[in-house]
Amino acid sequence: MDQYLDLPLTPDTQDRYWTRTSIRQALRAQLGRFEGEFLDIGCGLQPYRPLITNAPSRVKRYVGMDLADNLVGTYRAVRPDVEWDGRRIPLPDHSFDSAMATEVLEHCPDPGAVLREANRVLRPGGSFFMTVPFLWPLHDIPYDEYRYTPFALQRLLNDAGFKEVTVKALGGWDASLAQMLGLWAVRRPMPAWKRKVMKRITLPVIKYLLRHDVVPDPRSSPMITGLWAIAIK
Repeated sequence: MDQYLDLPLTPDTQDRYWTRTSIRQALRAQLGRFEGEFLDIGCGLQPYRPLITNAPSRVKRYVGMDLADNLVGTYRAVRPDVEWDGRRIPLPDHSFDSAMATEVLEHCPDPGAVLREANRVLRPGGSFFMTVPFLWPLHDIPYDEYRYTPFALQRLLNDAGFKEVTVKALGGWDASLAQMLGLWAVRRPMPAWKRKVMKRITLPVIKYLLRHDVVPDPRSSPMITGLWAIAIK
């Protein structure tokens, strides 16, 4: 799990390095808001549990929630604390002080309903953190439903009853190009010899682009890699 959180940038990780790194950075910046009972919606392998349960977070109890069949093969050893159906959270009203949903909402057929459920289980004043991809391949076929703009995400969170909503980009123009180059080099179908060459060529370019990336204001009509948001009930 440590490598999931602190993934090194190598020829073989350049496809997923930025999305992992940018989510981790955004989450770490918000840890001071988390306290008490914490719900991780769509927790998967629970890679962020070590961050959530240590200072500066003040979380006393972490609860991971996911679909019963979301983990396969050897990953079944990592079981969620609570199972759900992807729509309704089977937990009481006002039972958590903080919650998050990282890279989950794009898979929800009814995202508004899921956000309303997240709001319902939070206590007044509770914090909700989330991320969604913007520039990312279709994945988990056929359960990849949406890509969100900052304005749509703001509206969905407000409509779900959240206040003090902040939505920001995870990366701008340079990070977007770096992410696309990495995805192309690692995942585009090509002969093995060609992939080996291309990964070596793209890696220094990606390093340069990430060093020079500027996170943009959404109103500037930018290219973005993804979004993170923090909202208060």
